[in-house]
This record gives sequence, C-alpha cells and structure tokens, in this order.
Amino acid sequence: MSNDATGATNARSTGADAGNLGYLALGLTLLAYGLLSTGVLHGAGVGSAAHLAHLLGGVTLFIAGLWQLRGGEGFTGTAFTSLGAFWATWSAAGGAGKNAAGLFLLLWALLALTLTAASWGAGLLSRVVYGLLTVSLLLSAIATFGGYGGLGKAAGWIAAVSGLAAWYWATSALSNGAWGKVALPLR
Repeated sequence: MSNDATGATNARSTGADAGNLGYLALGLTLLAYGLLSTGVLHGAGVGSAAHLAHLLGGVTLFIAGLWQLRGGEGFTGTAFTSLGAFWATWSAAGGAGKNAAGLFLLLWALLALTLTAASWGAGLLSRVVYGLLTVSLLLSAIATFGGYGGLGKAAGWIAAVSGLAAWYWATSALSNGAWGKVALPLR
C-alpha cells in the first residue's frame, strides 16, 4: 500500500492531511466495539463507556473525513465521514429493536464492502481493515437478527482485529514520518 493511497504521509510534510487521525479514530472505535461485543469487558459503566467511545469515535471520524474531502482525498474522506456517521448513529440508537439494529448493521456492511472493493489496490493492510470490518458487520447483523450470542462475540473479535490493523496503520504512518525511517512497515 502506498502512502499516497492511504493518506499516511509524513506527519511533518503536510498539515492538511487527517488520514492518520481518521485511522486512529477508526482503530480505537473498532477496538472498543469489538472488545465490548466479546463480553471481555463487563460490569457497571460498560454500556456508558461503549456509547461514549462510539460517539467520540464517530465525531472524530466524521471531522477527519470532512478534512480529507476538503483536501481532495475522496476515498478516505468518504470512508471516514460515512463510518463516522455510522458510529455516531450507532451510539445514539442504543435502544433500537433487533430488526432495526440488524438491518442497520447489514446496510453498513454493504458500505464496508464498497470500501473494501475501493481500497483493493491500496495494499494488504487496507484490505485487512475494510475486509474484516465488512465481515464483522455482516456477522453482527446475522447475530442480531437471530439472537446468536456466540456469533456476536466472534464478530466482536473480528472487529477488534480490524481495529488493531487500523491503529497499526496510523501508528506506522505517524512514527515512520516522525522518525525519518521505516520503523513499522506498512507492507
């Protein structure tokens, strides 16, 4: 994957690129969603933390996406604004019924599939992030429609791995640019 395709350029070379911010927000939001879906984290306050993480991640992604669109980055701008809208809406719709939530997840899985196809030429890490996001949302939709708790947990683990890949992507771009050498490879 080239740095041009990802928006992951040297952090000091351009102040107009919000790609790294977007991938950090996507990664951390997916990690929160994934880990909370697995049931690893539980107890008092987890629901509130989930809503806060999804809302904060959604707003940050949306702003990063608008920034990218303004800078002429059509792919990352589209990905970040749409996924930002998804996470912010998901946070606000916490009490939705299973059919509404399942349909919502299924429709956003279609968006993630479009992002996967659009990013195919950008490299392996891009395909991993968006491909795993697609699989996670699809499995989450099926689990929500059918009430399959085990499938929902599997979807959570897949989302967490996608989040780790997005987080690595941004960390690599930021550290490689700041250190002046490739410390964390993108390929």
